[in-house]
Order: sequence, then C-alpha cells, then structure tokens
Amino acid sequence: MSEPEKSHKAEKAAEERFFTGPLLIIYLTVFIDLIGFGMVIPILPFYANTDPFNATPFEIGLLLGIYSVMQFIFSPLLGRLSDRYGRRPILFISILGSAVGYFVIGAANTLLLVFLGRVIGGITGGNISTAQAYIADVTSRENRAKGMGLFGAMFGLGFILGPALAGILSKYGVSLPFYVAAVLALGNAIAVLLILPETVKRGEAAPASRGRIADMLAALGKRDFGAINLVYFLLVTAFSIMTYAFVLFTAYRYGYNAEQNGYLFAYVGVMAVVGQGVVFGTLASRFHESKLAIIGCLLMASSLFAFPFLGPSSGGLALLLGVCTVLSIGNALAAPSLTSLASKLSSDDEQGSMLGIMQSGASLARAIGPFIGGLLLNNAFNAIDDSSVTRTFWAAAGIMLLAMVAALYLSNLLGERRELHRTAA
Repeated sequence: MSEPEKSHKAEKAAEERFFTGPLLIIYLTVFIDLIGFGMVIPILPFYANTDPFNATPFEIGLLLGIYSVMQFIFSPLLGRLSDRYGRRPILFISILGSAVGYFVIGAANTLLLVFLGRVIGGITGGNISTAQAYIADVTSRENRAKGMGLFGAMFGLGFILGPALAGILSKYGVSLPFYVAAVLALGNAIAVLLILPETVKRGEAAPASRGRIADMLAALGKRDFGAINLVYFLLVTAFSIMTYAFVLFTAYRYGYNAEQNGYLFAYVGVMAVVGQGVVFGTLASRFHESKLAIIGCLLMASSLFAFPFLGPSSGGLALLLGVCTVLSIGNALAAPSLTSLASKLSSDDEQGSMLGIMQSGASLARAIGPFIGGLLLNNAFNAIDDSSVTRTFWAAAGIMLLAMVAALYLSNLLGERRELHRTAA
C-alpha cells in the first residue's frame, strides 16, 4: 500500500472514531435544548412588554439577566455533580427543570411569576458545561477542537429553527412559544434518560472540592486558564449587551415586531452554523486556537461599532444582515477556540469542573450584559433614542477591543509555553 493510501486510510479511521453514536446523541440533545432556548430569546422582550406585565425596558434587562445570575451560581455545581454522579442524570434533571421554567412563564399572569420561571430555568440551565464535558469524554484531545466546533454548530442550528418557530407561533399568541418550548424540553429530558449512554465510570469519584469559590480562585490563578476566562468573560458580556439591545434596536430603528425579529435571529443562527461548522472547522486544523480567538474578537468589535450607523435609509435590511454575518463569524471563531483551549488545559477528571467554572463566568457576563444594556439604552425619559443606541453598541465594541488585547496576551503566553516544551524536549 502506498503512503498516500495509508494516509487516507488513517484519516478515514480517525473520522469514523470521531462520529461515534454517543457523540451524535449528545449533539441531538443540545440541538433540541437550543431550539427551546432559541424560541424564548426573541419573544421574551415583547412578551414581558404586553398586558398584564407591561415591563419597562430596564425590567426586561433584569428579566434577561436573572436567568444568567442563577446559571452563574449553579453551573459549577452541576459540572462537579456530573463529574461525581455522571453526565446523564445531571443532564436529565437540568433539562426537566428547563421544561418547568418555560411552562411557568407561559402560564404566568404577573411579572413576578415570569421572573420565577426565569429563576427556575436559570438554576437548571447551567448544563452547558455538562454537555461539553460529555464531548470531552468521548473525543480524543486531537479531535477536541473539532468536537467543540460542532457543539457550537448545534447552538447555531437551534437558533435557526427556534427563533423561526417563535416567529411563526407568535402569530397565534405570544405565550404559545413558551408552551411549545416546555414540551420540547420534556421530550428531550425523557430521551436523555432512556437513550444517552453514561460516560463516567461507576465508582469513580471526583477530586475532593475545597468549595466552589476556592476552586474557582485556584483555577483562575493559573495564568493560561485565567487569561482564557478573561477573554471569554469579556466576549460574552459584549455579546449579551448586543443580544439585549438588538430586539429593542430593530423595533425602534426598523419597526420590526416579534415575528420579524424571530426570523432575524434565525438568520444569525444560519451564520453561526456556517461559522462554527465550516469556517472554524476548516481553520482549526491550520491555525492555533489563540490566533482564531484574536481574529474573532476583532470581527466582533468591528460589527458592534457599525450597528448605530444602520437603518432603513442607511443600507436597509441588506446591510443589517451583512453586519450580523460579520458578528456571527467572529463569535464562531472566538468562542469555540476558547472552549477548546480550556478543555485541553484540563485533566480528564477536571473537564466538568473546569468547563463549569468557565460557563459560570459566562453566566455572570450574561447577567451583567443586559444590566449594562438596560442602563445605556434608555434615556432620561425611559425611552430609546439615537444617542442611547450609539453608546450601547459602542460600549459593547469597546469591551470586545479589550477582549482582543487579552487574547493577544493569551496567544503570547501559550506561545512561550510551547517554546518551553520544545526546549525541554
């Protein structure tokens, strides 16, 4: 057999090992989970702003942020519990909790109950780290970046179908998407319980914990892991400001309603799939993740800076879609790169805990982002104007520039580390 044939055979074998049954099942699980989540995001601001709730824009920011506050508190706990008791039971309980949260919001008749539904969903919604740890369990370190890239693509696919469904369903009642999301989550929880194989071996125990805060400080004290978390935190903060402001921005500047915003979010999901499933997957094999993170941060900063210049008479819908495309590609390059780096720097029995810490920081950022956006986007008359739009998106752009600087530091740090390893070898 010739060398090219041997090489082709080896590549084919590696591909077959990568696309295992458990990995495909967890991708399907994440996809269904994100359909429900994607249905809620573009609808919730309109839902909370209608009778009987009549929430102010600032209250809407708090409503979006409280979910992430709960994720911040409970994500590391769920990650450590998954290390100790297994991925499957934690995924089942958390997805089931999401179903309860969606139902409470859909059935709510007071703003307090809407907040309660978001709290329940946030407590049980810190399962992203568990799903990522599952991928780490069933992929080799060589395929880790590819696995995390496809994980991100499932997010994108969920944000294609979810917002599109929300846009269609909202025509028959703005509460209907929440009930449908609850049913999807319930079915997903049952599928996880019955179908998803466990990856944590019985009898294995996670290392003794010194406490959540102590574990977080110890992990963040490592320069490389701390730098990764700083970049990720800044990225998610900026993206959360944009997510909060986007629906209100398009309603103010373009006059778009819940249905039209659902379709816009679906388009962003399409771009996320292209970015994470194709662009990132291609570039990850050629460039180091730290370089991709730098480029991604720069693209995101540029697109956020451009938003205030957009409008019906300033490029119209075409330019809006173009800027959203640049934003999606930037996020698709940066986010999975950082997750892959964090996973590679963690030992096998730390995957759930370390990724849980990372997602905990991201949850804190998602809580801070809408709060900042709520303060900046509203003027003295509790309304939106051109000045408040500009300062909101430019604040997000400035945060992304800080993230790019931190990513440059991370790249230099990891480069020095690789050089030391080569010298030692």
